[in-house]
Amino acid sequence: MPVLFYGDPHRNFDPLFEAVSRHQPEHVVILGDLDLQRPFREVLAPVLAQGIACWWILGNHDCTDAAQYDFLFEDYPEGNLGNRAVEMVCRDGSITVAGLGGIYRGRVWYPIGHKSPVFKTREDMVALTRPHVRWRKGVPLRQRDTIFPEDHEILAGQSCDVLVSHEAPSCHEYGTLEIDRLGLKMGARLFVHGHMHHSYLGKTAYGTPVRGLDGAEVFLLSPADL
Repeated sequence: MPVLFYGDPHRNFDPLFEAVSRHQPEHVVILGDLDLQRPFREVLAPVLAQGIACWWILGNHDCTDAAQYDFLFEDYPEGNLGNRAVEMVCRDGSITVAGLGGIYRGRVWYPIGHKSPVFKTREDMVALTRPHVRWRKGVPLRQRDTIFPEDHEILAGQSCDVLVSHEAPSCHEYGTLEIDRLGLKMGARLFVHGHMHHSYLGKTAYGTPVRGLDGAEVFLLSPADL
């Protein structure tokens, strides 16, 4: 029984439902940009009803407004794979998958081009954000899907077999070496990412395999594949 990875849905979940029916995975991992217009549990009901564990990371189209944010964080927070590693048990073994959600932004940190971070933590940003600009007493909604250096630091203290991210590693034209380095620290044996809507196979600067997924693309992985 495999783990099913699903590229940026952008509201298109039909290929996911069809793949779940065909392959009967025990876990589903969605790589961001769900772009939800209804609560997660409602949209993913056909999958959850089968007892399949569902996981998600943030893309850059998941915090457009408060409703989108709440459809994930309020409705299905237990599925948030961001900044943690989860052992996904399958019948033929297990795969530990960790998630780096969101994207890099110059307002905070844009490592492409080796630019130094403006803020290392969300606390740093909030301290310099005027109260009326804060959202729910924290960072602005616009920055809720932004990667901070602290996210890398949190993940670097964990280990995984597969590192999933919305942003791409360095093998992609618009990827970054920082993700390569993070995966190396975590002992990742495979990277899987979305965002670029580019289906391809590659390798990081350190030789670790990379699988980029197109929008609404299905990728199946079993413990024996690693």
